[in-house]
Amino acid sequence: MSGARAGVRELLAAANRLHADRQYHAAIDAYRLVLSRDNDRSEAWYGLAMACETILEYGDAASAFRRALTLRPDAARLRVNLGKVLFGLGMATEALRAFQRAETEGDDAARALARANVACLAPGDPAHTNQTIMDARRRWAETCAAGVTAFHPTWRPGEKLRIGYYGSYFGSKNWMKMCMGVLNAHDRDRFELHVIADGAAPSPEAGYRDHPDDRIWEVGGLSNEALAGHIADAKFDVLIDINGYSLQDRMPLLCWRAAPVQIAWMGMYGTTGFSQVDCVIGDAAAIPPEEDVFCVERVRRVPHTYLAFEVFYETPAVAPPPYLAKGHVTFGSLNSAYKLNDEVIASWSRILNGVPGAKLLLSNKALAHGSNRANVLSRFAACGIGAESIILEGGGEHCAFLRTYDRIDIALDVFPYNGGTTTAEAIWQGVPVLTFNGDRWASRTSRSILRAAGLEDWCAPDKAGFEEMASRMGRSPEPLAALRAGQRAKVAASPACDAGSLCRELEDIYRQEVAAKFS
Repeated sequence: MSGARAGVRELLAAANRLHADRQYHAAIDAYRLVLSRDNDRSEAWYGLAMACETILEYGDAASAFRRALTLRPDAARLRVNLGKVLFGLGMATEALRAFQRAETEGDDAARALARANVACLAPGDPAHTNQTIMDARRRWAETCAAGVTAFHPTWRPGEKLRIGYYGSYFGSKNWMKMCMGVLNAHDRDRFELHVIADGAAPSPEAGYRDHPDDRIWEVGGLSNEALAGHIADAKFDVLIDINGYSLQDRMPLLCWRAAPVQIAWMGMYGTTGFSQVDCVIGDAAAIPPEEDVFCVERVRRVPHTYLAFEVFYETPAVAPPPYLAKGHVTFGSLNSAYKLNDEVIASWSRILNGVPGAKLLLSNKALAHGSNRANVLSRFAACGIGAESIILEGGGEHCAFLRTYDRIDIALDVFPYNGGTTTAEAIWQGVPVLTFNGDRWASRTSRSILRAAGLEDWCAPDKAGFEEMASRMGRSPEPLAALRAGQRAKVAASPACDAGSLCRELEDIYRQEVAAKFS
């Protein structure tokens, strides 16, 4: 027996070495060999889970983490890991429960990780409310601020305001369509523009039009405290966070109050939770005034959409609706897998059941992996939808990804975490996006874009209306051809694509906030 145990230990050590050498597929095979000899070896289940998570096989990772937890139910850090992969699969409510349990039962490190994850992911959980989202984010923000000595700058602004945008996606053309138009449109006679990039610097390929007076900061790897010091030294008047929880590690920068005015825009779909933020930018379609009480900061609204986008790169031509050639309607969504929660799958299943012969095409990065596809198909099967009705595809190069819309007649939105960039891309490619007026900011971002684009008829008042509208359009798709042919021109001429006007509105807000701060 001791020799057998020694043999298993040697196999486990070999698997761990493969894992450390980043030979993840080989490590997975090695961990499974260990488990074939000793199915109760918790270290092997943990190693298997971590290796599967690294290669984005979230379905296999979730199974392995669950098994590890049956052997080590006291391991709160495992619950954090489990929550992350469950969220990656779209199992949001189960994921948040795992985080919340880890926050209650874990050591200091596990509690901190769990608290950060709850703050980030709560808006995507149908079981959360506006109140619990705000509470979770405020709790994490207060943790971030503990021990920080803020600068509280007192300099007087000049006639030309010094403004800084910080984020991590300035080099990515598809993400920057929601922001770069505003940056390019700024009046350099009135504003000195600083772009603070954690990732690639802005480039012509990403839509940036260089200006000799602009200042580009490349700050990847710089600590929040150090960056706050540099910003304070530069005497910014306004600091604008455009990533929000998409770059969560950088959000605590706000705690240092390195600029007199701090604003959150673009990457926000709810409160930041940070009391150091003066205001968050939204619009009336995304966040009605009665929900201001669920924001720690003040809400400033622009007249149309706060997500006006500009398509500054070549995109595929709009294709005719595919039902004309296929003889059946294809619904679709190119949203990330973590937005495909059980309520979404149940709703889409009711729509498919209401349209004879209809198919559903889903495409995202996670669906390139077998265990994730199996997870999604099993959840549809539980709702009575067979695999023959579902088309699952991985992501791809951006232009090729956009061509996926050539095979979609009607796009279905996700909830409570709507599409944003995905919604903009779908309507640009001529595909109608159906959504509804949800119960939180995150579930109204599509509504914001569609109303500004003159497509408010695609926004139902509630989920039942959304399902009825989708089923009706699926059974009678004849208007889609004419609608699709003229849609891009309509969207391009609408406020949804008027980044210049949005820029003027933001400039007014910046000046008003600075004036109020120094009045």
